[in-house]
Amino acid sequence: VQLQASGGGLVQPGGSLRLSCAASGLRSGSYGIGWFRQAPGKEREWVGSISRSDGSTYYADSVKGRFTVSRGNAKNTVYLQMNNLKPEDTAVYYCAAGLDPVVVHPSQIGMWGQGTLVTVSS
Repeated sequence: VQLQASGGGLVQPGGSLRLSCAASGLRSGSYGIGWFRQAPGKEREWVGSISRSDGSTYYADSVKGRFTVSRGNAKNTVYLQMNNLKPEDTAVYYCAAGLDPVVVHPSQIGMWGQGTLVTVSS
């Protein structure tokens, strides 16, 4: 059972990136997926989530309207589309899974991916 996040990199302010989270060994629909991020010197914070029950999505206020969480056609891949990126979005981004329908707090997480670094800088 593994979560593999990818797609990070260096992007200029205003640019876009799409992160991918591949879940292997987990049955689609049995877990909620969340994206979290941790900037240097800061606590890990929730970014967005997709419900395991109906696919509804939820976002932190800081990214609402700019980031979109979605499932791939294969259902075991979850994406985080990030548009209009800002320097304050710079962080290591983690995908994570939990048994609750919607996961929005680290205490709900049973499995973390390894993280992918996003740097927003000119």
